[in-house]
Amino acid sequence: MLDYNQPIDRARPEAPQQRLQAGFNVLELVNLLWRRKVAIAAAALLGATLAVTVGKSLTPRYTATAQLYVDPRELQLVDRELTPRAQDVSGMSMVVESQARLITSNSVLLQVIQQAGLDKDPEFGGGDGKSLMSSLLGLIGLQPRAPSAAETKEVQLAALDALNRHITIRKTEKSFIVDIEVWSTDPAKAAMLANTLTNVYLAESRNSQASAARRATSDLSSRLKELRERLRNAETALATYKAQNNFVGTQDALISDQQLSSSNQRLSAARAATMDAQARLDQIEASRRTAADAGAIPEALQSPTIANLRAQYAEARKKYAEQAGELGPRHPALRQTEKQVEDLKRTISEEIDRFAQSAKNDLTRARDYEASLNRALEAQKRQSVQLSQAAVRLRELEREADASRDVYQSFLKRSRETEEQESLNTSAARVIGEATVPQRRSFPPAMSLFAMIGFILGAIAASGWFAAAELLFAGATAPAPTPARPQRTPAPDPARAPQVARAPETAQPQQVSRTPEVAQALPELAAPPLQPSMADKPLIEKPLIARLQEADVIHTLGAILATGGGVDLTRLGWPTLRPGFPLTSLLNAWRDMRAAVARRAGGKAMPVVALLGTGETTGRSVTALNFALAAARDGARVLMIDADHLAHSLSNKVNRPGKSEPSRLGWLSNGSKAAREIKTVNGISVLPAAEGDAGKATEAIRKAIAQARTSGGYDLVILDGPAMPLAAGCRKLLEDVDALVAVLPTSMDINDSLEEILSTLGRAERKLVGVVLDELTPATQARQRGRQYA
Repeated sequence: MLDYNQPIDRARPEAPQQRLQAGFNVLELVNLLWRRKVAIAAAALLGATLAVTVGKSLTPRYTATAQLYVDPRELQLVDRELTPRAQDVSGMSMVVESQARLITSNSVLLQVIQQAGLDKDPEFGGGDGKSLMSSLLGLIGLQPRAPSAAETKEVQLAALDALNRHITIRKTEKSFIVDIEVWSTDPAKAAMLANTLTNVYLAESRNSQASAARRATSDLSSRLKELRERLRNAETALATYKAQNNFVGTQDALISDQQLSSSNQRLSAARAATMDAQARLDQIEASRRTAADAGAIPEALQSPTIANLRAQYAEARKKYAEQAGELGPRHPALRQTEKQVEDLKRTISEEIDRFAQSAKNDLTRARDYEASLNRALEAQKRQSVQLSQAAVRLRELEREADASRDVYQSFLKRSRETEEQESLNTSAARVIGEATVPQRRSFPPAMSLFAMIGFILGAIAASGWFAAAELLFAGATAPAPTPARPQRTPAPDPARAPQVARAPETAQPQQVSRTPEVAQALPELAAPPLQPSMADKPLIEKPLIARLQEADVIHTLGAILATGGGVDLTRLGWPTLRPGFPLTSLLNAWRDMRAAVARRAGGKAMPVVALLGTGETTGRSVTALNFALAAARDGARVLMIDADHLAHSLSNKVNRPGKSEPSRLGWLSNGSKAAREIKTVNGISVLPAAEGDAGKATEAIRKAIAQARTSGGYDLVILDGPAMPLAAGCRKLLEDVDALVAVLPTSMDINDSLEEILSTLGRAERKLVGVVLDELTPATQARQRGRQYA
């Protein structure tokens, strides 16, 4: 049985002596190589000789390098270039890389082939034109047949492919320098090809710029005729429309608008004159109706006739006054003077009447003039409204004419610019280093390096051969190791169970016996030869230990503290983990258990772990719930399934309706609509227990796990159960899980509990990765504390 009194040390290394029992050690290897030193030295010398021979047989290569300065900021010869320049650093780098690719383009390389005559060079797949057959035909006076176009094209393509392999373009980091490397078996030919390639590239760059400008000029010129005709039609339509609608005027305004403004001004002046005549007439009439002197009006005062009559009138009245004092009232002279005064007064009145009539005539004339201006203004207004309506179409025609004129002028100007750019070379690329004839070959390297490499490889090959031969010989003669049976220790004292570290642990394997008797007695445990690591590996991996204590949890009252915003697993009335303590020994142990589960899963995306326990199922369900909460606290997406189809402890706690949502493949269900997945506020999804017997419940759980693994929405599946003892269906469920965790209540004997679990599991005991010691307060004391809290 397993002993829980031993301390847990999962990282304890194996003894070095045991690891080296079945293989070589360093000292034996050194002794073996020293014994074979002569053979190893001979093999090394043989390897050096072969390497030098191979190096001598290789065809030498000579590499010539030419340097180009490719500046993306081309020369600014005109205001508007045909192609925009790159402004940022990334754009400039792309331009330089594009130019580097242009150097090895087919158009450039074909010109190099033509200029250098590579289609007739045997090194590049061509012929020298003087084959044996052509020489024989020349001796008898016959000329060889000229190659066809297809044959010539095939030779050029072969030369193009060969030249591509001979060229390497390197761009210097963070610069505009491009190195052109060309190798050949002839050093002079390599330098000639590198220089020819740079010259052809520069010529091709200039030709491409001129060709682009030529195409742009041709395209622009072909459009000028159409644009000119369009502009002429637009201006003709504009002039015709103006003539038809009487749009005549100066550059600033139409004549109709000017006439309307002038008539409006004249009408204002006529109205002012009418009001002035009316005022003058009213003043004269008012003077005549009053008893005051009628000659006191401004017009009378300014008239010389009135002034003369008034002077005579004043003289006559003076004379009448003098005679009235001297003569009697019936004196003829006095009566004559009185008549003279009356005549002068009547004459002044008549003169005043003429002034009034003149004012009436002026008023009538002013009113007539104002009326005529009003009629003329109304006619001009009607004409202006008609012209305004016609001006809408006029402005449209003017816009069309202006747009056609602008486009035609821009095309005409740009055509002239591109025509001049055909003869300009704006490229800033230039050769900064011509290729020279290389003095040393670039391949193969020096024969001394070949000899060194051959010497080392020969020595390594000989050493490896002797070591492998010795290892195979030793393995064939050595007996197969047999692991010892693990010893069982007695169970600890129950009184000391809570104080000691209760860790189920397998006993360390004893010294491996190599006697034939043990190997024959235990043939099923004998390891195959040449695999000593299997002999040292324990049969059962030591499970981890975790203690669930009162200090790790907090007790809540689910009926009082439950919220209505969804199911909260920390408010079910069970003791749950305290928040804010991420570094407790319990959480660290559970993290190690989850890591062991992941290793057991073998790379599965969603491992499955089942928690088993004996006795009352509530303690196991509480442990499973806190195990899930710890995983969710670390960021894992957890699916918790109630696998106890008899007690339903977890399902009964989460029976309140929660937030249920379908997964990627629909509703995640455990066999019925009532057992659908419940989303909780803690980031954990709970799948209640299925109805029916153990077989149906197990099959429903397996289908739910497969559906969850297909949807990919979870990182871990925790099974609460199944309950002990295991039914046939539950054993089938345990075959599908990746790992097991045993929950042992400290109120019972943990040795007996674990022995019961291991005996029930059978072969599945190898999946046990951890043991949780449940040290929480019994349920009765928890209920009493709950009453005190309430």
